[in-house]
Amino acid sequence: MAISIYPVNDRFAAEIGDVDLSQPLSQEDRDAIRQAFWKYAVLVFPEQQLTHDQHIGFATLFGPLEVSIKAGRSDAGKLRIREDLADVSNLDHNNQPWGEKSRQRMFQLGNRLWHTDSSFRHVPAGASLLYGRTVAPIGGHTEFADLRAAWDALPEATRRRIQDLLVEHSIFVSRAKIGYTEFSDEERAELPPVKQVLVRTIPESGRRSLYLASHAGHVIGLPPEESQRLLEELMAHATQRQFVYTHRWRANDLVMWDNRCTMHRGTEFDDLRWKRDVQRATVSDIGNSVETARRTAAPLAA
Repeated sequence: MAISIYPVNDRFAAEIGDVDLSQPLSQEDRDAIRQAFWKYAVLVFPEQQLTHDQHIGFATLFGPLEVSIKAGRSDAGKLRIREDLADVSNLDHNNQPWGEKSRQRMFQLGNRLWHTDSSFRHVPAGASLLYGRTVAPIGGHTEFADLRAAWDALPEATRRRIQDLLVEHSIFVSRAKIGYTEFSDEERAELPPVKQVLVRTIPESGRRSLYLASHAGHVIGLPPEESQRLLEELMAHATQRQFVYTHRWRANDLVMWDNRCTMHRGTEFDDLRWKRDVQRATVSDIGNSVETARRTAAPLAA
């Protein structure tokens, strides 16, 4: 039986049924999932029973994996799970909810800001695949913003103004926004600021998209106040309700999204009470967005 696709709306987010990701997929199903991913940008696979190897095996169909970020982790050599999965749970090494003032908790609270995975790396994330082993009974949703639709809705004058702009991104920018700045010089040197485009073209669909994140520090070439105002205006525009899908987690959901054209954020839950064990496989993009744009320079879409 071929996979079934149930769109949340016509062009953004869809649930995928009649597929068991723990088993090898036919070429037909692989192709259908890829086509759905490029169209909808967020895919939800309910009721999956996955080992770490199966989770990673599915992710690698979409490209090479990142390893877990080590900045902000004094215990980087003692990861709770394997390093090719990002541990975005609220659990310590004893699988208990973390302490209120733990460094891990303070660092990960930044995930409640709108962001794009790994835009602070020279080669950012392409696809992310988040698997919910245990989820909170109340709260802890994930919201996704469609940056393609947000681009389409901008006035033409704004699109022309911003289409060639570059933005500097840093993980330390987003963490400073939540008041967390306790990083060593070594940690800061490990992840220096990087440049990314502000507008990009998604090659599989040809659609143009904003490329935003809480990691964005300033727009290259603009005065600080103008840069901050522009980024805030674009973030407010892109996260309007009409561009957002909210996913309420069920145990054993696997959700994948295209970081090239979406932002996401986790919503609040009682993380000192409820266990939330969610693990992310992250597929690298094909290159730095600035370098890729230079190779594939596309004219402004009408």
